[in-house]
Amino acid sequence: MTTTAQLRTERLRSHLLSAPAPGLAEAASHMLAVQSQEFWGGRWALASRTRGEPTLRQVDALFDDGTLVRAWTQRGTLHIVPARDFAWMLQVTGARQLQSAAPRYRELGLDAEVLASIERAVRAALRGGNALTRAEMFDVLSGIGVDPTGQRGVHAIGHLAMRGIICQGPVVTRSDGVSREQRFVLAEDHVADAHTPSDPAAEMFARYIDGHGPATIADFAWWSGLTLTASRVAAAAAADRVDEIDEGVFQARVRPRRRAVPDVRALASFEEYYISYADRSIAGPAERFGAVGPGKNGMVRPILLAEGEIVGTWRQSTALGRHTEHPTVELLAGVPEADIADALKRYAAFVSG
Repeated sequence: MTTTAQLRTERLRSHLLSAPAPGLAEAASHMLAVQSQEFWGGRWALASRTRGEPTLRQVDALFDDGTLVRAWTQRGTLHIVPARDFAWMLQVTGARQLQSAAPRYRELGLDAEVLASIERAVRAALRGGNALTRAEMFDVLSGIGVDPTGQRGVHAIGHLAMRGIICQGPVVTRSDGVSREQRFVLAEDHVADAHTPSDPAAEMFARYIDGHGPATIADFAWWSGLTLTASRVAAAAAADRVDEIDEGVFQARVRPRRRAVPDVRALASFEEYYISYADRSIAGPAERFGAVGPGKNGMVRPILLAEGEIVGTWRQSTALGRHTEHPTVELLAGVPEADIADALKRYAAFVSG
């Protein structure tokens, strides 16, 4: 029987938290997808899995050059993914996401005819490599008589993204603060190196285990948003790429090499180490999860991790002029103050450049 300590050790390794990648693009490829409702958090998730002290500007450059995109790739939730993997991921998850969203589209009056007119208008506006902010996309909708308020605009954009037509690419810079917005682009124009595996569902399961294992089929079903039946089929198809180390618990066959890293890490909001499992008990005692979330507002706070266990939360505003302020920390277990300070210094170096 695999112990909790062993599972933590191996998850730290697969998450690149004890075996950081040589570069940001390699970290993104290994993880396949990192949750990114809060744009800063998804970018810090990649930086915290990379050697050295990568900066926010270095991550943003990968969106600008088309290496990374951000889109609703699973569970109707924004993730950062390698651009080359974007299309095939939606082959696995897109139909289920659209099915789940269909009742909301009907409530908002987004029927097939309206959605088709939106697609035509957006394609025309983005054709030729154009890139538009969300506000500019809403102007496109208004221009054809579709009111973008009341979440209608957000869902219209999401519908196009979940079909793989558009994605979020280049970053809108802020000279005096943390960049918080991206421009929408046509995927067919922006993604130059699309990859198509022979079995996309098997690829998704194997890549999930690579970046998140040891984990179960139920964990994969939660992370991907697929049914348990579909997840079992994907797992069976990927059997030659993973090892079953305990009954129903899978681990990557080839794992990254561990390196010397700090014991205490300051990790992002919606952190994959915590959020990407049906059973999150490996991350720490359940009584600490109330402080982490999801709360009533759906948010999941940034976490402090010590040797694979959640020991606290932290927060810092990304508002203009406030990104250099000292973060607020809430400890949930005893941790040396010096270790916490060192962990937060690495984030400060990332966000300040």
